[in-house]
Amino acid sequence: MSFTSSREPASPQRPGNHRRSVRGKRGAAVGAGVAVAVIAIAAGAVYRTGSTPAAPPTANAAVVVPAPAAAPSAAPASASSSAVAPIQSKSPSASPSASSASPAATAPATQGKATGGWIPVDQAAWQRQVKAYEATKADTPPADAGNLPEFRADCQYSHRLADDPIVVPGLPGASHMHSFVGNKAVDAQTQAADLQKFTATTCKPVQDHSAYWVPTLYDNATHKPVETTGFRVYYRSLQNNATGQMPMPNGLRLIAGDAKKKEPTPRGAQGQFYCAYYGPGDVNGVARSTNGNWPICDGKALLHFTLQFPDCWDGKHLDSPNHKDHVVFGANNACPAGHPVKIPALSFEIQYGVQGSKAGYYLSSDPEGRSASSMHGDAFVSWDLTAMNQRVRNCIAQRRTCNNDGYDPFSFG
Repeated sequence: MSFTSSREPASPQRPGNHRRSVRGKRGAAVGAGVAVAVIAIAAGAVYRTGSTPAAPPTANAAVVVPAPAAAPSAAPASASSSAVAPIQSKSPSASPSASSASPAATAPATQGKATGGWIPVDQAAWQRQVKAYEATKADTPPADAGNLPEFRADCQYSHRLADDPIVVPGLPGASHMHSFVGNKAVDAQTQAADLQKFTATTCKPVQDHSAYWVPTLYDNATHKPVETTGFRVYYRSLQNNATGQMPMPNGLRLIAGDAKKKEPTPRGAQGQFYCAYYGPGDVNGVARSTNGNWPICDGKALLHFTLQFPDCWDGKHLDSPNHKDHVVFGANNACPAGHPVKIPALSFEIQYGVQGSKAGYYLSSDPEGRSASSMHGDAFVSWDLTAMNQRVRNCIAQRRTCNNDGYDPFSFG
């Protein structure tokens, strides 16, 4: 499919977590479908520009730092019940696939027989995808195409269930409450092949059949859920070169964050929610909730959160017992020997349509502690493989900025 004929109009500033020209304390982030500028670089965002790993930036520092050398190996999210009754998934329906479908595009999800929590990739199916990717020719980018190696999916809220098909598969109601975006048919029983069978989605492009989810946020005063009003998923390069770049296999499971972490998130803490909008202000908010864990935003700024996923895969497993060991962050602009496959790094940029309050909020993963430290995100990856291969070739391998449908003119100069 050609990208040259489908571009969004230019906007004053493109969202994203790549470094941008910074004036004062401004940075950049996103509410899916709505461009927003972070008042300062968001806590928890991961950046990579050099060759030496370092700690992430503090919440109020407009700086760029390298990503950690390895993803954290924390235990998976704990299973807990929620007092809020789940909403049933919407009926699935087929969605269109990319044009000029190849055998790789219609191949089943690449999953072998699981052993002890390790889910092996179907190597024959993966090699077919690799072969198709290597044969994929890049579309010529327009002269104004940006230079940030990324493409994205903009998603909206789909449904809410106390299910987790990665951590507690096949056990309805065994998880804390999750808010799902993307594939509308996902529940506890969902397996990799189901994402290719039931493809109705809340994401654009519709060729993205993946499911993405986070713990549900609740208003501490009313105990009612606060759902996302924007959810952008970036697929991007965290490294400064495209050497060995590969697409993602269908069926890959990924988790970022730690559902079991129970620590305060005061002003300036890593891993906190932050305030974002165009214009000057304070990422930490003009005030804090009574317990100090949640910002209160001023003006038109809304609550946001950023989650960064690793970019190096072991090439063997779609999941691991703790749901993290099969992927790691690269270091020195390369992937390590144990995880040699360079894949796009997912980044969740999440917007909530609230500005904060004195009562504050809590996550379904930590209703007692009422802090943000247990925020985490899951991704169950499934694409039309022709669309995935073309986007990786056009946008990441060519190191060009792409939006949902084509090349994007935003650059970092």
